Amino acid sequence: MRKFFKEFKEFIARGNVLDLAVAVIIGGAFSAIVTALTNQIIMPLVNWVLAVCGGKEGLESAYTILSPGYTDGVLDLTKSIYIDWGAFISAILNFLIIAFTLFVIVKIINHSRERITKVKAVVKQETSKDQRARRKEIKARAKEKAISYKAAKAEIKAEEEAKKAEEEAAAKKAEEEAIKAQQEADGKLTEQELLLEIRNLLKK
Repeated sequence: MRKFFKEFKEFIARGNVLDLAVAVIIGGAFSAIVTALTNQIIMPLVNWVLAVCGGKEGLESAYTILSPGYTDGVLDLTKSIYIDWGAFISAILNFLIIAFTLFVIVKIINHSRERITKVKAVVKQETSKDQRARRKEIKARAKEKAISYKAAKAEIKAEEEAKKAEEEAAAKKAEEEAIKAQQEADGKLTEQELLLEIRNLLKK
């Protein structure tokens, strides 16, 4: 029994099961949206067009009576056998809307995947080129100094780190000099302002 529940837990925790559950929930919500779009927006427009063209009730009256049933001399559809063309057309419209929406979504997803695949391929190609160039550089260094590949790799890495440290130190020094120069300029400006103020006081 414990093994059964363990397998059930693993089954529920699988990604595809969770994805399926999310898809079902979203599909239900999407179906409600499509139904509302069809019944509340498209069908009234269709009925309005049919009414303008001569129909009275639009698709609601689009049915063919096969075996009529009457109640108090009035046609009763609940007792009649008839073909409901309006419901059939509504179902076709629902299908077309859903199919078109899914087509657009799938097209967008496929386009995004193609772009991602192309970007990954370009990045992979550039990385491969860099790796090949680095391996070539390490092999040339090892051959030039008659050392092992590993030693040449470590030597090049140490040189790169030293160069990076020098660049960072130079950038820091340049920043400090710029700050110092700015401070000196501010100090000179302050002295000039102080002299102006003293001169104005002497004039008074």
